[in-house]
Amino acid sequence: MYDVVLLTLGSERDAPGGCGSGGACCGGAAGADTAPTSQTDTDQTDTGQANSGQASTGPTSTDQANTGQTDTGQPAAEQCATERPRVPVLACADALNARGARVETVTARSDAEIDAVLARLDGPARPDGLIWPDPDSKTRLVVATASDGQLRAVLRRLVKRYAPAPSKRPADLPGNRTLPDLPPVAVLPLDPARGGAHRDLAAQLGLPRDPAAVAAAVLDGTPRRLDLLRNDGGSVTLDGALLGAADDAGRPLHWRARVEVDDTILSDGAEPLLACAVGNAGGYATLNDVALLTAPDPADGQVEVAVAVPVVVRSAWGRKRVRLEVRRARGRAVSVLPREGKVPYLDDGVEGELTRKRSWWVEPGAWAVWSI
Repeated sequence: MYDVVLLTLGSERDAPGGCGSGGACCGGAAGADTAPTSQTDTDQTDTGQANSGQASTGPTSTDQANTGQTDTGQPAAEQCATERPRVPVLACADALNARGARVETVTARSDAEIDAVLARLDGPARPDGLIWPDPDSKTRLVVATASDGQLRAVLRRLVKRYAPAPSKRPADLPGNRTLPDLPPVAVLPLDPARGGAHRDLAAQLGLPRDPAAVAAAVLDGTPRRLDLLRNDGGSVTLDGALLGAADDAGRPLHWRARVEVDDTILSDGAEPLLACAVGNAGGYATLNDVALLTAPDPADGQVEVAVAVPVVVRSAWGRKRVRLEVRRARGRAVSVLPREGKVPYLDDGVEGELTRKRSWWVEPGAWAVWSI
């Protein structure tokens, strides 16, 4: 029978100055953690504020100093909440116990506590000294998530744990990948509303939301492998990113950037843009009823990218009007180079600001979910 770890990220983990930024919780003092925590290059500290008033200031849970991007969990109103497991977690544990699984519930409030759980998925020692996941592990992981940002926080730690440095790339690593197959995770959504109109990644993937069904997927399901987007800021993207912003009245603001997908140039940086969508899945496929992405597929080995460009045209009567032109491309990698100022964005629901070039690339089939 399997050992199952039910992992929840503490709601205070991503509070300003809280866990994830040096180890202190719930607004306590946090010291800067500068030691590398994996085989990959270390990240730089992040100074920005996350969505819903959340922030993270330590290098082990952030992207890059210029991005303002953080891994977030729950809204500020839920930070510093009770330590008791939420009802879906308890229900899932009961369902697993009823099937004979050995269950442990863990609430992680720092990257180190997440890493301690992920270490249980390690494989035997390799001759090259690399840490590698165990493909035959009898330990299975369930991540209880209140947001896609929380799921991404766990995937980031998996990547940091198992991705070898370029100088230590082993011969058995696929040529189109920078990391091995990551261990499958089961997703236990904690917010039923995210399965409706504002769908989270679990809803997009058609994963079970009922705790008993999640338990069945863990014990009886099979891994469903999915693409992962890595970026040169040290982070990962599961769903997608949306670049751009609106003013207080909801009107989109113009910005400029050079956007390239493989060898295709969607914008050379000279013309104004209203939005740019980088899609692995479909979370940012539409914007105000405008179709940006046509068929994002998290398992096709490609990223779909779209830019929305306002174009001034003249009618037959000589009157000017503005129409929205959407340009799209698909490929293995995308880069966005801002031409002026800061470009706000959402990445898996987490806010940030881009001030210099950012590149994303596809890691085909790198991560997996337990699915029936």
